[in-house]
Amino acid sequence: MKNNFISVGKILNFHGVRGEAKLGYSKNREEFLSKLEDVYIQEKNEYKPLEIENIRFTPKCAIIKFKGIDTLNDILEYKGKLLFVPQDSAREFLEEDEFLIDELVGLDVCDGEKIVGAVVGVSNNGASDLLSVKTLSKNICLVPFVKAIVLSVDIKNRKIQINNIEGLLQ
Repeated sequence: MKNNFISVGKILNFHGVRGEAKLGYSKNREEFLSKLEDVYIQEKNEYKPLEIENIRFTPKCAIIKFKGIDTLNDILEYKGKLLFVPQDSAREFLEEDEFLIDELVGLDVCDGEKIVGAVVGVSNNGASDLLSVKTLSKNICLVPFVKAIVLSVDIKNRKIQINNIEGLLQ
């Protein structure tokens, strides 16, 4: 079985001259990133592993150092590249009520027994994750991914149960 990879960050630029890089990543993922030992860079059609030597966090980004990348010239070739982890290893770090974006996109959104739309994307507004739901009338509505609105997520049966409060889905 082929392992699917998901992106966990992007090398924004070099940091200093010792092979360190500035890493951009999604908010509140410091604990997840600090547990990783390896990440992958996609080159052509294959994923090349990079072993993480250390990672530290600043208010705007992470500073990451890979084993064997010790100079400015070594890290420059990776500038702008996405870092990936196998989807299975990312799943290990999820809390009980956390999901991978790929798992949510395509799920039916239900109000009781009635299908009211489907998830077409996931974003974050800083306060919470937002589900982009394409309704049956083809409108895209943003649904806050909070317990008061998203009642349950059933990956196996490909359904999300919501509390369709007035004005939520137009």
